[in-house]
Amino acid sequence: MNTEKQKRIERRAYLFWEAEGQPHGRHEEHWHRATRQIEAEEEVHMAEKPRKGRASERSTANSGRKKSKK
Repeated sequence: MNTEKQKRIERRAYLFWEAEGQPHGRHEEHWHRATRQIEAEEEVHMAEKPRKGRASERSTANSGRKKSKK
């Protein structure tokens, strides 16, 4: 796991811990919940990324074409 992702999970788990009143003994539950959320967010982000790329490729591909006059 890369360090940036680990830091994001740690911050999210900490927020869960605070929101629940800082209970003792629930570290693993908060960590796993944060991990699932971060990974789900990454999957959504990756699924959206190709769509954006395709639209920009089309506009770039068409930008060099000359319109014919009839």
